[in-house]
Amino acid sequence: MCTAIHVKTGFGSIFLGRTMDFSYPLDPHLYVVSKGYEWTNQLNTHTIKTNYTFMGIGQDISPVTFADGVNEMGFGIAVLYFPGYAVYDPIDRQDHQTLSITALEVTKFLLSTCASVEQAAEILRTVRIVGLEDPVTQSVAPLHWIMADKLGKCSVIEKTKQGLQIMDNPIGVLANSPDFLWHMTNLRNYMNVTPIQMEAIKWNSFSLTPFGQGAGTFGLPGDYTPPSRFVRAAFQKSHVNYSNNPKEAVIACFHVMETVSIPKGVVMTKRQTSDYTQYTAFMDLTTSQYFFKTYDNSEIVSVQMPLYSKNHGQIISLGKLNRPIHFKH
Repeated sequence: MCTAIHVKTGFGSIFLGRTMDFSYPLDPHLYVVSKGYEWTNQLNTHTIKTNYTFMGIGQDISPVTFADGVNEMGFGIAVLYFPGYAVYDPIDRQDHQTLSITALEVTKFLLSTCASVEQAAEILRTVRIVGLEDPVTQSVAPLHWIMADKLGKCSVIEKTKQGLQIMDNPIGVLANSPDFLWHMTNLRNYMNVTPIQMEAIKWNSFSLTPFGQGAGTFGLPGDYTPPSRFVRAAFQKSHVNYSNNPKEAVIACFHVMETVSIPKGVVMTKRQTSDYTQYTAFMDLTTSQYFFKTYDNSEIVSVQMPLYSKNHGQIISLGKLNRPIHFKH
């Protein structure tokens, strides 16, 4: 479970944001990976050099695995679950020429090597994406990705039985299964939904009036399934007022995500654990700035990507996302 949106404001700022919905307890940190950092793919066949400093939210599961991030070039990416549809390349340990990266490494790999969506698409066609079990879920995570850049481009990456698909994302939304093109087709079922208030009408001589404001949004789905979250996020992000002020735009982005955020207890897994929104984050691709809040602390924290010239070639934790909340008296 997760929802992501891509927002282009009228004053030039471009945001990529996501909810992190998960039923396993996470301990996310905000990391900075500086240019020159070298890391080895999980199959231990290749060493990848980080060409661009990036900042991302991840968890150290040996190694640090990133869920989302933005680099110094204004390229951002987020990974979401894609159960029942993700099909990865088979692992070929005899092929030492072709780079194989696991699905959990895709975010770090693209942030390390790509300056734009176009470049990421080119690089992805030269690598093999494989699946390995992760220590958190003890399973191969079925994943797909949304990526965007400061030029305004937004695309979706999916690996299915049809192979690698990299698709333009004109609506700027991604959720979970089914596949992205199914969600785009499904939007046509909601063409009647509008923010404009309905007028009184007559059936024969009987006058019908709306109960109150919001009648135009009747039919907008309210459940937490991926199709409904996709529709709700697409409607909200397409009509919300982002203002002409960067701070107000950030607040508007978080308000959109509140409509798809899941509180504890309303979505339960077969393991009797809550699948809930553990954090919500936005990246300003024009300034490489992060904004986030967590389930237990709704204060929005902003972090500007630091320039670690003296820490060339390192990965540094800026601290945990989860922080205690303090009530003022």
